[in-house]
Amino acid sequence: MDNNIEFCKKNGYVTTMLNRKRFIREINEKNYMRQELGKRLAMNSPIQGSAADIIKVAMIKVDELFKKHNLKSKMILQVHDELIFDVYKEELEEVMEVVAKGMTTAVKMNVELKSEGSYAINWYELK
Repeated sequence: MDNNIEFCKKNGYVTTMLNRKRFIREINEKNYMRQELGKRLAMNSPIQGSAADIIKVAMIKVDELFKKHNLKSKMILQVHDELIFDVYKEELEEVMEVVAKGMTTAVKMNVELKSEGSYAINWYELK
């Protein structure tokens, strides 16, 4: 974490694991509170930004897999690290498999990505 702060002080930005840059002007502010905000952003942005990168890549991969499998079901919503789908009953099992594959193979990492899925008649019943 301290490495991120020092890197950001020197360069004015931090990067995500997919090399997306987040510029943080606050890191070199004279005002102590603004500088502390910059430090928190420098520590948090690579983590939160990398999570955002992964879910975006997963969404693209899942969409490609839906097309490849000629699925009529649709991805309709992203909520943080969750994806919501409108699924045809007859496609449920295949959609669950395709989504799990797309989510777990979105980005190559040294650790295994995990994916859990559930389904319900409506969003209220999900959990």
